[in-house]
Amino acid sequence: MLDVLLLAVGFLLLIAGGELLVRGSVAVAERLGMSPLIIGIVLVGFGTSMPELVISVQASMAGSPGIAIGNFVGSNISNILLIVGVSATIAPLTVHSRALKRDGGVVIAASLVFTLLALVAPLSRPVGALFVACLAAYLYYAAREERLEPAAGHSAAFEMSEAYEELLRNGDHWGARRLKWSARLGRVLPFLMALAGLATIIFGGRLLVDSAVVLAQQLGVSETVIGLTIIAIGTSLPELVTSLVAAYRGHSDVAVGNVLGSCVYNILGIGGVVGILAPTPIPPSIIHYDNFIMLASAIALVAVASNGGRITRFEGIAMLTAYAAYLYSLFPQ
Repeated sequence: MLDVLLLAVGFLLLIAGGELLVRGSVAVAERLGMSPLIIGIVLVGFGTSMPELVISVQASMAGSPGIAIGNFVGSNISNILLIVGVSATIAPLTVHSRALKRDGGVVIAASLVFTLLALVAPLSRPVGALFVACLAAYLYYAAREERLEPAAGHSAAFEMSEAYEELLRNGDHWGARRLKWSARLGRVLPFLMALAGLATIIFGGRLLVDSAVVLAQQLGVSETVIGLTIIAIGTSLPELVTSLVAAYRGHSDVAVGNVLGSCVYNILGIGGVVGILAPTPIPPSIIHYDNFIMLASAIALVAVASNGGRITRFEGIAMLTAYAAYLYSLFPQ
């Protein structure tokens, strides 16, 4: 019981720390004169992904590759099947076709590369460096597209920040009205907020990893299963909330783009940084099963959304059913 309580406290600290980190970082960036576009695509994207990153790095350093890898692989599966499924069940989702092909293609490509590389190599420094380089190239491309061809449909990286703004500002576009945090705060407070947020995330991550390991032992399941389920779903809660709010307000592109952007950050960002800072083996069960579920989910999402540019309630329910079946398959019968 105590470990379940510590796990819950760890999740709360991660969410609170992530909020502080994003708000403080954005306020500091505004004071430094950084453009709203870069703030949205880079800072908000990395800030909202920081809890997953810290958990995976700490788990890898602690010798728990099942939690480290299972966290972001499981997050991608839950992002697509759970979050998109719930969002489409609330309100059918209309998706911009060009943006879907572009960003959905990136998610499929990243998932495919990770799945194939995992068959022959661990998550090593060269692999991590490759992923980080690919993420940097994607962010550069996304920023360029936003500046030169905004009518082509916003990038998933942009939609992540817009989904976050949706939650904070009742649907106003983040670029239409600059955030006012830096005007209200002093010169030092935003920096202290960012530091406090990062420290809270690190402490919450350590608490969560330790309690997850003990919980796995008590339940008689592997750490990999805990990473793919409890940890992955818990760290996906912010994306779930932001996508649900966007879907409820009729901004389906934002809801789907938020999921696609999160998937890109998970594989290329989190996988890349873990490989560089804490190279780790990939558990065989993830290599031969969960990676293929992740890849199949990404392909299914793009295929479903490309069929008429909509994800219907029926398709959303089908995604939720598939996710429930996946969870059922993970636990010993």
